Order: sequence, then structure tokens, then C-alpha cells
Amino acid sequence: MIAIIAFTLVFLITFGLAAKRYREIYRNIMLGKKEDLSDHKDKRLKNMLLIALGQKKMFKNFLPAFLHLFVYVAFLFTQIELIEIILDGFTGQHRMVWKAIDGTFLSPLYVGLINFIEFLSLGALIATFIFLARRNLLKVPRFVMPEMKGWPKLDGNLILYGEIVLVAGIFTMNSADQALQALNDPHYPATGTFFLSSLIAPLWSGMSADTLILLERIGWWSHIIMVLVFLNYLPFSKHLHIMLAFPNTYFGKLNEKGEMNHMPEIQKEIELMMNPDTAFAEPPADAPAEIPSFGAKDVMDLTQRNLLNAYTCTECGRCSAACPANQTGKLLSPRKIMMDTRDRLAEVGKNFDANGGEFKADGKTLLHDYISVEELRACTTCNACVEECPVNINPLDIILQLRRNLILEESNSPEEWNVMFNNIENNGAPWQFSAADRFNWSKDIQTEEKE
Repeated sequence: MIAIIAFTLVFLITFGLAAKRYREIYRNIMLGKKEDLSDHKDKRLKNMLLIALGQKKMFKNFLPAFLHLFVYVAFLFTQIELIEIILDGFTGQHRMVWKAIDGTFLSPLYVGLINFIEFLSLGALIATFIFLARRNLLKVPRFVMPEMKGWPKLDGNLILYGEIVLVAGIFTMNSADQALQALNDPHYPATGTFFLSSLIAPLWSGMSADTLILLERIGWWSHIIMVLVFLNYLPFSKHLHIMLAFPNTYFGKLNEKGEMNHMPEIQKEIELMMNPDTAFAEPPADAPAEIPSFGAKDVMDLTQRNLLNAYTCTECGRCSAACPANQTGKLLSPRKIMMDTRDRLAEVGKNFDANGGEFKADGKTLLHDYISVEELRACTTCNACVEECPVNINPLDIILQLRRNLILEESNSPEEWNVMFNNIENNGAPWQFSAADRFNWSKDIQTEEKE
């Protein structure tokens, strides 16, 4: 009974704390501008299944993808065994699912599933050690960029250390269970052989039943406590993508990657410029009374999809490794853009909490205080970062919105750009000659042909 009460209290407290944090993240995402994302549900569902569940884009780089697949699939299937562990915790039983199906046609399936989970767990353990080596010994370039110093590096390692504890807990629990089954302990019913655990069980030979029970309980408690720790840790970690990759891929952009969203306010201005007769017409009844803002200066100016992108970022660095600006030594790192957006959003969320659900100006903005002008100007809008992201995050969309604010709200653009802007406005082209003279270059070709 004491164990049941202890488990129930630990479970409810940690689950409650996690629920509070997840509600805060949802609230923060909802601070962005709304978009209508209800279209093409079939395409969205297909993207989610192929990219989030099927890991389609991961396999552009086979070795990391293969290793990640072991960790990912092991995570999915371990949840099945976790359900039984939680039920056992609430009831004080041991393998209550097995007891319910023992002697039926489902019992071989149960044993096969546990064996499959153990093999996946072994693969995940091997992958974890390789990932640790890649981050800390081999120092793969995308893991040692400036934005990965401090907490981001520690975060990547902590989750891998936790994975080792999870797997160790499973094998300690199952191998001690196998040893207790051999002693015919009534609380540990014979389930058949768990192959990998049965190879570990001889290490416990000669131990008393009480010692084996203690060992089994240590494995059981270490596994469930680490699961609950992960549940509370994920909202503060890049590994939140485990959950958010699914809605992020579902709500991702469906248009062509090179297509940029236009601004209706600018389009109206262009229409007036192209149709001077309407320039002094009465404004429509539904026209906004206030002058619209252009682009984005802070996180609340971005869309909810942009903010979901920021929380979904895995910090894998594939975007920055593919960025031509980053490769040539410029400050721009698409990964940093997403990390800065998430950090600023978390700060804004704390501002809301500290002021009773109201935002009070703190003298900071995403633009300038987190992301510099130099970073934004380095972007070539080539979409390499968008193409590389394994969970369909779009750093370019945030860059474009911030850059539009710089130019349209602050008139902050290089002289070379201003010349181009003036030419487009006056001549309808980036070049400094009138539209009437635009095809004069062809006359020289025609003259040469005649000669």
C-alpha cells in the first residue's frame, strides 16, 4: 500500500507540473497572429505521416538517420511497456497485463513484444553512445557552432545520459524479473524468456530473493522516475520536438518553397500607384482606421505557425550547415534564428505571467536585441535551410518578416538596396532606365544580324 501511495503521489505531482508548463507553451504559441490552416487536410495528414512519423527527410544523411531511427522507434514501442508499468504502479501488481492474457493466444504476442522492445532498446543504447561521441569527441562541425555553447550543448548531452538510465532501468528490471521467475516467486509469474534479459540474469545468480526484488524495484523505479523527469524536462529542452513535430508538419506550408507571402497592405499601395484615378477615391467602409504595421519586430508580430516552428526546432544544425551565408563565414545561422525566437518568446511568456496576463513593455524586441541586422542582411533567400529541416521548420519566413520591418518601418537598408528600390518604384525594374528604353539592347543584336 505504501508503494501504491508513493507512486500515485509522484505521478500526480510530476504530471501536474508538466501539464502547467505545456499550457504555458500553448499560450505562448497562441500569442502569434492567426492563420487559416484548415485547407488541404489530406495533404497535411500525408506530410505528418511521412515526415514526422516516417522520418522521411532524416534519411538524406543515412548514418545519423539510421541511428536516430533506433532511438525513435524504441521510444514509440517502449510506451507500450510503459502503460503496463503505470498500471502496475497504481494497483501494486506486477505485469498485470500478462496476468490478464496468460494462457490465451495473446501471451506469445506479449513475450514477442517485450523481446522486440529489448532489441530496440539495445540499438538505442548503442546509438546513444555514438551520438555522445559525435557531440563531444568527434565534434561534428554543426554541433560546435557559437550558438551551441553553454546550455544547448548541455541539453543535448543530458537527454542522452537520461536515455542510458532509461535503458539500464529496463534491462535491470527485466533481468531481475527473469531471475525471480527461476526461483518461482509467486509475485513474479513465469512469462517465458526475454532473450537479452536472460543473458544478463546469470549476473544475479546466488542472490537471495529479497535482494533480487530490491534490484527489480530499483530498475522499475529508475525507469518510471526518469520517464516522469523527461515529461517535465522536455518543455525546457530542444527535445520538445518529440511531441511538436507532428502538429508542426501538419500545419507546415504547402506552397512552393520559393514562394513568398505578399503583404496585402503593400499590394493595395501598388494598385493605387498603377491606377492613379483611384488614388483619391473614398476608402472602403471596412478599411482599417489605423496605419498597418509591416513585417515583424517582436514575436507577437509573427504567426502562430512561426512560433510553433521555434518550439519544434531540434537544434540539429542541418539548416546552418547547408546555409551558404554561414559557410562563407557570415553571422547568419538559421538555427540561431529559431533559437533566438524561442528564447524571446519564453521571455515574453514570463512577462505575461509576472503582470497578470498582460504584456508590459520591457524595452526589448526580437529584432535588434536578439537577431541583428547583419544576420538578416546575410540571407540570400535560397531556401536551403527550409529544404534541410527534418521537421519542416521555416527559418526563412521569420527572416523575411523581420527584414520587411527593417526596410518598411525603419527605412533601414543598405544604399545599394535603396537604389534598387527607387528604380523599381520609378521604372518598374531594378535598372536605372525607363520602361520605354528597356529593350534598346536588342537593337544592337538586330544590327549585327543585318550586317
